[in-house]
Amino acid sequence: MQGRPGVLPGVAGAPAMRSTRRTAVQIALLRHFPTDWNAEGRLQGRTDVPLSAEGRAELALRRLPEAWRDRPILCSPLSRARETAETLAEGREVRIDERLLEMDMGEWEGRHGPELIADPDCAYGPVEGWGMEFRAPGGEGPADMFARLAPLFAELREPTLLVTHRGLMRAALAMATGWRYEGPETFRIKRFALHPVTLEGGRPVAVGTPEKLPLR
Repeated sequence: MQGRPGVLPGVAGAPAMRSTRRTAVQIALLRHFPTDWNAEGRLQGRTDVPLSAEGRAELALRRLPEAWRDRPILCSPLSRARETAETLAEGREVRIDERLLEMDMGEWEGRHGPELIADPDCAYGPVEGWGMEFRAPGGEGPADMFARLAPLFAELREPTLLVTHRGLMRAALAMATGWRYEGPETFRIKRFALHPVTLEGGRPVAVGTPEKLPLR
């Protein structure tokens, strides 16, 4: 597990004798399988781009690890995430939660990152230079994602699989590790892999080693 982040502190002035131990819950994050826009390097955001033929072919080869096969599944409402979750669920219930939507990229959706970076009048740039105040025009930024995720994490009381998007996963892992969109990411988001996150008191406090989805 990566070390404890600079999470929000507890209540100031609490009696020293009171135990600060909180129940730990492990969740797992999974990115949807690939789309044509992924292959083309386009920013997807909230645009409902379906899985590509290649993405569906790879999804058909994979299954959940045994430890996660009976766990609750929450999923973004976008079709690329829903199809990923429903295929891996193999008939079990998948609950939709809008808080797992991808970061809204506003006016930049459908554009190529290098194209935006080359525009001197565009504020888009590499994620390691965003900072917490970054926001896409007409869209969201890291602070919005943190605010969206905090109440969701606070509600989770048992191990749960969250099927979502890279931008959302980046925000969740940033919350857990203390990274603030400045400098290189302190974690790696991998394809076809579960990314464990430990919650304590409803707050993400550590991340584990990604676990590749096994072949069927």
